[in-house]
Amino acid sequence: MSEKYLLALDAGTGSVRAVLFNLEGEQIGCAQKEWRHNEDPRYPGSMDFDWNANWDLALHCIRKVIADSRIAPSSIAAISTTCMREGIVLYDTEGAEIWACANVDARSADEVGELKLMDSELEREIYSTSGQTYALGALPRILWVKNKLPEVYRKTAHVSMFNDWLIYRMTGILASEPSNGCTTGIFNLQRREWDTSIAERVGLKADIFPPVIECGELAGKVTAACAGATGLAEGTPVVMGGGDAQMGCIGVGVTSPAQAAVFGGSFWQYEFNTATGATDPGCRVRVNCHGIPGIWQFEAIAFKPGLAMRWFRDAFCQDDIMRAKAAGKDPYELMDEEAAKIPVGSYGMMCAFSDVMNYISWRHAAPTFTNFDFDPEKFTKYTFYRSIMENAALVTKGHLELVREATGSVPAEIVFAGGAAKSPLWCQMLADVLGLTVKVPVVKEATALGTAILAGYGAGIYTDISGTARRLVRWEREYVPDRPNHAAYEMMYAKWREIYAAQLALSDRRVTRYMWSAPGL
Repeated sequence: MSEKYLLALDAGTGSVRAVLFNLEGEQIGCAQKEWRHNEDPRYPGSMDFDWNANWDLALHCIRKVIADSRIAPSSIAAISTTCMREGIVLYDTEGAEIWACANVDARSADEVGELKLMDSELEREIYSTSGQTYALGALPRILWVKNKLPEVYRKTAHVSMFNDWLIYRMTGILASEPSNGCTTGIFNLQRREWDTSIAERVGLKADIFPPVIECGELAGKVTAACAGATGLAEGTPVVMGGGDAQMGCIGVGVTSPAQAAVFGGSFWQYEFNTATGATDPGCRVRVNCHGIPGIWQFEAIAFKPGLAMRWFRDAFCQDDIMRAKAAGKDPYELMDEEAAKIPVGSYGMMCAFSDVMNYISWRHAAPTFTNFDFDPEKFTKYTFYRSIMENAALVTKGHLELVREATGSVPAEIVFAGGAAKSPLWCQMLADVLGLTVKVPVVKEATALGTAILAGYGAGIYTDISGTARRLVRWEREYVPDRPNHAAYEMMYAKWREIYAAQLALSDRRVTRYMWSAPGL
């Protein structure tokens, strides 16, 4: 019998990937294409999604991973999908895409204002049911289409998320699943089902929401048309996947209540599993359905730590980039070596980028470095670089405390994955700041692995999602907190919160620009 494989399609914020795994969770191949979501100049804050061009990129990735891996398409036992969350696609009655926006689209400020004038308590009521506010949800975005593009709204017959859209393109079946569908804010967390009464309350169509199929259940099979375009075998099972963070948790074995993970990429997510769909009375932190039935997640998001690192590298570290290229290394590796020489606390310097999450009033101060001296021996570019790393860890501590206040619980340890987990310096720093053991898996890009596990479960290859995840995850290293460093970071954290509050007040008074603010704030 020939070896079987599982294929994960991952529609991320910055790229689309096709990742192939064997049944033991080992990555066999990966093909990736970057994509961009452009702002429509007519609508400030918009983030359009080009479904035709981006589907072509997905097709390329599927064809390439099959060709590069030199496998028979028929050996792919099942496929599943994951994506950046919050992005939505609207379809007409014929099933053709007619409008789409990506995850942090912020064009709907007018509509958020309209919703708040309509009922000042509605957002909190929606949050108590759905775990979502207006900040990233679909409600104001669909209302924006109704107000600004009435012809598009009139034609709208269906709505879906991007992972659903990928499945629709492959199978012709349009359905949704709870882990990403819940991010619309038009969802009942407890029932893991659409709550159309929320749409009705604000005057939106209530008949545009597709059937919900649970994560890990069979959605359909690859059509002849898709097979011809991709090289996949017609009839290959396609399984409902889920949101990127939820799939990432499966990929690192964070599948039970009271477990937690941090995913460090362009944005950082702190995920804490619970056994109930209860929400935060203060509406400060997001609550989502996990990709495993019967599990929910408190999620706190740090904005742009990875993007800040990339900006700093490209703007100030061209010599490191050149040295790394000559040595065949990653520039961040060389930058980390220098940053490790800087003492804990970066000589007292701090920076403000992302704030600790406040979902009901979500905004971030203008990016700032502060409390440094004109001492070229101490305050080199690597001091600034280390400060950015420490800032991300301090925000994560804030999120740990925020979720503790909401749930009364903290995890016994943290699983750290994503691109940032490739940095031993950052891993140890996170352990020191949080005062918890940090475990790093061998597979850092766990989202695709979690998606592949669901594919195998839906195809009947695996009998249990959680058990399979625990069996397949392999650990690279554990980082134990250094107690003196933890004590130093505890003092630094209190000062950082005070500094951030002052910087946010400047942005609130419009003296400085917000790094980002939710629509309508």
